[in-house]
Parts: sequence; C-alpha cells; structure tokens
Amino acid sequence: MSKGQNATRKVDEIIFRDDLYPRIETSATTVQKYAEDLEVLPPVEVNQRNELIDGWHRWTAHKKAKAETIPVVVTETKSDEHLLELAIERNATHGLQLSQEDKRDMARRIYNGTAEKERDQKKKDLAKILSVSERTVRDWLSRIDKDSKVARNKRIFDLWLACWTDAEIGKDVGLSEKQIGTLTEEMADLPKLQKPDQSAATHATDFETPIYNVWKQQTKTTGSGHFGNSEVRWVDNLLYLYTSPFDIVVDPFAGGGSTIDICKKRFRRYYVSDRLPIVEREKEIRQHDITTGLPKPPQWKDVKLVYLDPPYWKQAAGKYSEDPTDLANMEIDQFNSTLAGIIRDFAKKLTDAYVALIIQPTQWHSRDREFTDHVGDMLRAVKLPVNMRYSVPYESQQCNPQMVEWAKESRRCLVLTREIVVWRVK
Repeated sequence: MSKGQNATRKVDEIIFRDDLYPRIETSATTVQKYAEDLEVLPPVEVNQRNELIDGWHRWTAHKKAKAETIPVVVTETKSDEHLLELAIERNATHGLQLSQEDKRDMARRIYNGTAEKERDQKKKDLAKILSVSERTVRDWLSRIDKDSKVARNKRIFDLWLACWTDAEIGKDVGLSEKQIGTLTEEMADLPKLQKPDQSAATHATDFETPIYNVWKQQTKTTGSGHFGNSEVRWVDNLLYLYTSPFDIVVDPFAGGGSTIDICKKRFRRYYVSDRLPIVEREKEIRQHDITTGLPKPPQWKDVKLVYLDPPYWKQAAGKYSEDPTDLANMEIDQFNSTLAGIIRDFAKKLTDAYVALIIQPTQWHSRDREFTDHVGDMLRAVKLPVNMRYSVPYESQQCNPQMVEWAKESRRCLVLTREIVVWRVK
C-alpha cells in the first residue's frame, strides 16, 4: 500500500511497538545529530493508529529536543504482520539499514506465521521486501530452529551482562528461572567466548597496558555526546587493573553510556544508572538518583568495581538540572558530605572490591576563583585505604584567553589536572 498524505502529530502520540519494529542497531550519535537540526529531517511514517512504521532515530531526536509536534506520513496498515513487513521494507532500503542478521531474523519471524500452502510465495515476497536474493532467503529459512535458539541465547547473554535477574530474563525469553540459571552458568565459559586475538583478561590487541599512574590522553574519544561523559580509555584501564571477566561494574553516573560499551566489549557485567538517562539510551541505563540511596545490583558479592564520575561540583552547575538536590547545584559542604556518604555506603556493601572516583579540582567556577580540592576533601572524609591515585590529563586541554589573562594578572596558576583515586575495600 502506498504512503498517504503528510500531516503532523504530537510527539507523545507516536506509539513505538517494539514487537512490531525491526531490531535496527540504534545510534546515540545519530539521534544527537538529528536533534540539532530537526527542520531538515523528512517525516516519520506511522499507520492510522499512530504506530511507528519508520523513523525511530528521527522520532527519538524530536523527543530529545523536547519538540511538541513531528511531521508524519500516514500509511494505513491491514494487520500487525502488514505493519511489520512495511517497517522491514523501509529499514532494508534506506537510512540506518537493517543488518543482514536482523533481516534474517525478521524473515524467519514472518515465515513462521505463514501457512504451509503460502510459503513458496512468501519466500519471493520476503526477498523483495528485504532487498536480498531468493537464494539468501531460502538459506536463512533452512535452519530456523537452530538459529532461533542461537539468537535466544545471545539475548539471554546480553541481558545477563546488563545484570538482569534470572527471573527478568526468563520472562523476556519465555523460559523458567531455573533454565536461565543453567544457561547463564554455561555461557560464562570464557575460553568459548574469546576471540583468537584476545588475552586471558579479554583485552584485545588494540589495548595498551597501563604501566605508570599517569594516563595521558591527547583528545577526548569520540562517541555519544554528553556533558561530562567518561573517557572510555580510562574506564578500560580500570577494568583491566581491578576486574576479571564477568565481574560486576556499578556506575551510578552513567552519562552517555560509555561504561556500557566498554564492559560489553570486555565481558564485564554492568549495572549502570543515572539521575536522568539520556533518551537515546533509556532502555539500557536505569533511572536512579544516587543521592537517595544505593542502586540494587542482583549480587553484591560479584561487584568488584564501583566507578564514580559525578558532576564536578560548580563546573557542572545547571548543566543537568536546576534541582537543588543535584550534586552540581549543592553548596560545597553538602556536596562533600553527600559524595563521601555515597562512597562510604558502597564500601559497606562490598567485599574485596574497589571504588574509583574521577574528579577535577574546581577553580574557575568557584567563589573568587578559589582552588577547591575535591580529591583532598574526599580523602579526608572517606578514610579508606587508597590503592592508587592516577593522573589523567588531556594533553590538548587549554584555557581560553580570558582565563590566561586572569592567571597572569593574579599571578595564579590555572587548573588542568584531573585525578582518579581508587580505594580498596577488603
């Protein structure tokens, strides 16, 4: 059926049917790019019930930009299967296209619901919809049962890495909690998971082993944009030094989600949360305000690293919210007591583990440009054994001309340092 007329809808009227949408590889950076210039984006496609057929990244960009309305093209659909076929066809031929793996999975999904007498014709239809050859479709459908099991097990493994409970995973994939427990135990077999070029610590050949406690970085690594997003190389170093495969890493200041990405790459389980998860990763980042209490990972005994990348006090004032309970908006005494309390509370829950805090002294944004040593304040307040302190500067970091002129006139040095302090909890 051809597309209908252009129209507009309220952004919150659009219905996203996860069960009827191709599993495209979503991209946070694409959403951020689209959100900067909504006017040039083509309309999204919906059906008569405002269910999304095509345009997840464009719709999410409008949500991120807090737009009230969004241009749409309305295409009438006859059934859920018809909606799915249209969604697949659109994503198979333009934009951020379906991967071959996703095309295969969608072909099987539709094929499974096709009557026996219609299956030969359905193979031809699927080849056209997915922009692949009929031979490719036949190959995909020849191993439905076996490959469906492989896909299910991949889903189970991914959810287990994300610290879903066995009960939650079982509900998602239709298995019992006991079955999930057995499968995840079998999956945690590192030799089977490792690629030939990976070491026992699952750090690939592109990883540079840290030898010294100064980790210079030329520029910030590219990735999803987020104010204060963690530098992935530093997190990678911490994983190497303080964790083993399948240990749990807790990050309650998830930001742009870089901890998720590197933990998945290194086979570390992760429990990440944020006070206000970014919309493009709200399915991966749990919503939790750490100032109201600790998060609740499924097994504290498996938590071996807590990584804290909080707002650097007044350097982030108003960047996340105007809420006075936001760490960035607190007065210094409240900031210190809250952050130190978070560290001490984690320490009470951990056994033979580490708490890492990355933070930079505040100067330019403090009263009278006063040097505010956050690491020093935490060392005095926390009183745990320090395993190591790492210096993590950006070599390309510079101050603007106004700041340089002030430093000259005041005969004071500007702050470029940043530290990671790691406490050990025995």
